[in-house]
Amino acid sequence: MNPSSTVGLRHAILGAGGVGGLMAACLAKSGAPVTLVIKRESLPTYPEQLRLESPFGNFSVPVERAAEVPFTDVLWLAVKATQLESSLAALTHPETVKAIVPLLNGVDHIALLRAKFGAEKVIPATIGVESERVAPGHIIHRSSFVLLNVSSSGRPLLAGTLEQLQQLGFDCRFVDDEATLMWSKLAFLAAFALTTTASGMGTREILSDARWRELGLAVINETCAVAVAEGAKVDANSVIAGVVKMPGNMRSSMQKDVEQGHPPELDAIAGPILRGATRHGIDVRATKNLVEEVERRVGASRLL
Repeated sequence: MNPSSTVGLRHAILGAGGVGGLMAACLAKSGAPVTLVIKRESLPTYPEQLRLESPFGNFSVPVERAAEVPFTDVLWLAVKATQLESSLAALTHPETVKAIVPLLNGVDHIALLRAKFGAEKVIPATIGVESERVAPGHIIHRSSFVLLNVSSSGRPLLAGTLEQLQQLGFDCRFVDDEATLMWSKLAFLAAFALTTTASGMGTREILSDARWRELGLAVINETCAVAVAEGAKVDANSVIAGVVKMPGNMRSSMQKDVEQGHPPELDAIAGPILRGATRHGIDVRATKNLVEEVERRVGASRLL
């Protein structure tokens, strides 16, 4: 990676996990001013430099650290959906933020953020990547790709930023249709997250096991049926074609959360499918079965 010129925007990242750390490190590497927003109690001991190990290159880069969101042009939300409400306490002065770009899993957080901060300020986006924080300030980007899709409403502000990230190795796109943007990721993610978490397997094992493979394909078909009913343009066959080409060693963040004793993002990932199915009268029995299996795995009777 070679540093390039700044894009003239100040960036803040709320969430210092795998995705937030990756975004902060890469934006700082591109030359942009970056502030990583972390818990106040972590500030005294948090490293001054982020260390990233990535197929795009290994490097360390300094970033500013703060317990509250500073005056900034772009606030990237990279927290877990289960942590969104509590994390927003760090945004004490939303009027000092020009745009909020959420990178959360699911779709329902967009309406929540718009109700809280105004529709014009929120720029929907999705990210596809396997990235993990292995220690404070130390991020390992495990997948060979980073897919960053952003609503076309963000093009005037973020075109330069996405161009910079593309130069570092990201695959960046602006997407005109918001429903398609959000549901396209969920059509893939729901099957990936639910099957890996319910089974404890990686993608290679899932795809080679007839039962789990069929369950995953059924979830894709169910999710796409709900997505289309919700106004998105998604095609189950295209999603399936992408899934079968996935690297065999990929593991979902939900799977890792459960293994580490953290609450899974079931409501964010499966909730929109189940609630949409109820609205539109769509049979989503495979999704329901896998949700129940995840709930049994974490020892909870009902998580959504």
